[in-house]
Amino acid sequence: MQVLSQLITQIAVMFLYMLAGFVLFNGKKITKEGSASMAACLVWLIIPIVVVKSFCVAPDPDRIAGLLWSIAATVAVQALSIFLSRVVFKNRPIDNIACAFSNAGFIGIPLVSAAIGSDAVFYIAFYVATLNILQWGYGSAVLTESKFKLDKKTLLHPLTLGLVLGLILFFTGLGAKVPPLLMTTMNGISGLSAPLAMLVMGVYLAQADLKSLWNDKYLYILSAVRLLVIPVLTLALLFGLYLLIPALSAKIVLTLLITAIAPAGANVAVYAQLLGKDYVYACKTVVLSTLLSLVTMPLIVLLAQTIIH
Repeated sequence: MQVLSQLITQIAVMFLYMLAGFVLFNGKKITKEGSASMAACLVWLIIPIVVVKSFCVAPDPDRIAGLLWSIAATVAVQALSIFLSRVVFKNRPIDNIACAFSNAGFIGIPLVSAAIGSDAVFYIAFYVATLNILQWGYGSAVLTESKFKLDKKTLLHPLTLGLVLGLILFFTGLGAKVPPLLMTTMNGISGLSAPLAMLVMGVYLAQADLKSLWNDKYLYILSAVRLLVIPVLTLALLFGLYLLIPALSAKIVLTLLITAIAPAGANVAVYAQLLGKDYVYACKTVVLSTLLSLVTMPLIVLLAQTIIH
């Protein structure tokens, strides 16, 4: 139950961060442009550093096996989420993308770090990197009703580069030999992840029409699928893999689960704005699912801990 207790505590802390962003935006101390700059810092520096730092460990056989099987589990979990979202929201592109991709970078990584340990980020680095690649490539295709393709911009995404660098450091053994000065710097930058991400989420919350937020039935349908249906099916899938694959420890399964059951990814709002779609509605999908996840995530983790030992 220690993981659940830490998760609840961290969710409460992140809610307070989000509340601070809400207050600062309404007090005109943070502008929309300012929050966009903070989000850019997260995408271009902070989260890639978190990913790289997670690979700064010795490449022992247990870690290698755990990494490889976590990658296989990631593919299965993401395929399940994308397929279900496409079926349920076939004619609603924004709901489709909001439901398919969790907020793995802004919420998943900080929660995993706090509840399970910063070393556990090692097992979700591939998840976070590929999710961001798919969000841009596949997500843009769905939103614009065009064909999915991996272009140069997608492949050179900072998270992709961070993942590649991290893997090189890990498998060459150089990650375990990073100089203390550099490691201290990376630790400091990584510590900005949760506060900055939730300040940005608070700004999104401040921009939403809170009255209409609670009156749109599609937002509830989306939240139910994103926060309940997908998590339960993901838990069933991961539990099956856990029983079949000894290298998938309870720690790895819980790490992947927390990442997968996070609310709608904030990038759906970013990409909707960039592509000229309904940015306001996209923001609402992020805000409402984030608020409701404060309740659903602990419940799903509690369920997981009762069946996974």
